[in-house]
Amino acid sequence: MTDEQAKASSNGDVKKHTPTPITVTHPENVDISKVRLYREPEWKLRLTIEGDRSYIHVKVVRAAPLSHPSRYICLLDAKDEEVCMIPDMKQMDDEMRGIVQQELDRRYLTSTIESVLSIRNEFGTSYWDVESNRGRREFVVQNVAENAQWLGDHRLLLVDVDGNRFEIPDLGILDKKSLGLVEMVL
Repeated sequence: MTDEQAKASSNGDVKKHTPTPITVTHPENVDISKVRLYREPEWKLRLTIEGDRSYIHVKVVRAAPLSHPSRYICLLDAKDEEVCMIPDMKQMDDEMRGIVQQELDRRYLTSTIESVLSIRNEFGTSYWDVESNRGRREFVVQNVAENAQWLGDHRLLLVDVDGNRFEIPDLGILDKKSLGLVEMVL
């Protein structure tokens, strides 16, 4: 401790250390052929841009999940900032495409509703009991007007309070009871 620091601490004048934030800049144009995704350890996705930099925590998301599910794939850093975008999954080699597809399947898991057993509405919240391709499911949708998206004339996507996705691919193939229950809520 210097003499000045000793005087300051004896007078009670202690300077507080404030950290300086580090600004992270991502590369402008990334050559997709130089991007390498890998898992190290097995449960953690990492990214290296050959000859440039590496990221120890990466997320894979779709920029246009409904209109272009296999195009415009974004690789995000730990702060959810875009590192780079892959315009088309066909540009990746088989190994990287497999990793990206696994991550997308995990993030965008969607159950297909085959029939609706019951729907109960209470103060803008609907409680659904359905048969899906993954078995019987019960879920809650708040404000159906905001959490139901029409993906076509007869195709409906519902997002529940936990972010789970449920799709009715074609309202026309639902049985009469199921269709009547859905129409009551929409």
